[in-house]
Amino acid sequence: MVEAKDLEAAAVRVREARSFLKVDEKQVQLGELERRLSNPAVWDDPQAASALSKEAADLRSVISSCREAEGLLEEVQAAVELAGEDESFLQEADAQFRALEEALDSLEVESWFTGPFDSGDAILSVNPGQGGLEAQDWTDMLYKMYVRYAESKGWKVTGLDIVPGEGIGLDRATIQVEGRNAYGMLTSEAGVHRLVRISPTDAKKRRQTTFASVEVLPVMPDDIEVDLNPADVRVDVYRSSGPGGQCVNTTDSAVRLTHIPTGIVVTCQNEKSQIQNKEAAFRVLRARLYELEQRKRQEELDQLRGERMENSFGSQIRNYVLYPYQMVKDLRSGVETGNVDAVLGGDLDNFVIGYHKWNVSQKG
Repeated sequence: MVEAKDLEAAAVRVREARSFLKVDEKQVQLGELERRLSNPAVWDDPQAASALSKEAADLRSVISSCREAEGLLEEVQAAVELAGEDESFLQEADAQFRALEEALDSLEVESWFTGPFDSGDAILSVNPGQGGLEAQDWTDMLYKMYVRYAESKGWKVTGLDIVPGEGIGLDRATIQVEGRNAYGMLTSEAGVHRLVRISPTDAKKRRQTTFASVEVLPVMPDDIEVDLNPADVRVDVYRSSGPGGQCVNTTDSAVRLTHIPTGIVVTCQNEKSQIQNKEAAFRVLRARLYELEQRKRQEELDQLRGERMENSFGSQIRNYVLYPYQMVKDLRSGVETGNVDAVLGGDLDNFVIGYHKWNVSQKG
């Protein structure tokens, strides 16, 4: 039964969500975007118009979600009032209150992603660590886990560089994930993932520990300046070695970019043409250079503060144990489950949301 204190707490959460998400400001921004989009001239640049349309859709989504929560609050309040005279309304009030709590939880998740790229798309890479063939197999398992997770969220997944390993698994995998809050959500996954299981490649069936690293970068908007001089980039083309359509192994469609000043190497071979692969590779390179510059700035600030910076990428963040017992545990948030199959099948929300709740609490 919904009590008065529950309603008061929910009303406070609704007001806080509206304030924190700056809904009134977003309504003004949306009005301005709609005015610009109504001008036929804006469609002379389809790419810019598409970006504006996406921005407007994101604003509408936030505004709509907040209005939905406000509407549900009014419905619950009305149902509770009626229940005072007719108990048959109690069940309706409880059902509406559960829906209100779910809507508020979704708004809370939305409120975490306020960074400049959090609401946008992501580039996610998985690379094998220690463990040889086992690590390649583990890389393939993680790649499939993230594809399934993205699909469960309704996000679009595009393979950029999926390279089969020698014998089993994958030598590396890079995908682009497009969807609302894709980058913000997936930042929870950056770091080293550790697998403990009976080796499928060992005739003696011994237990083995395997590692793979996950890197998550934002897809950089075109209006973000990145220090990238095309003259500093060596472009090599070669024949693709993995899935990618009819051109694989018949034309030099794969592209390798080497940024000479930093030594960063980016490869892409899963698009159908060399031009598409080159565009995708430059997209990844821009993101990596931006991330490198941000990391340098943070290190300089930490030096001035006399602080030691913890490098989250390359640190172990989560254990997946298949033997002698079954458990997945995040070493930061403490979230854990014994249903390993579900997690590897893409059921990651508890871990992703658990991480972000923990992250918010650390900042507080």
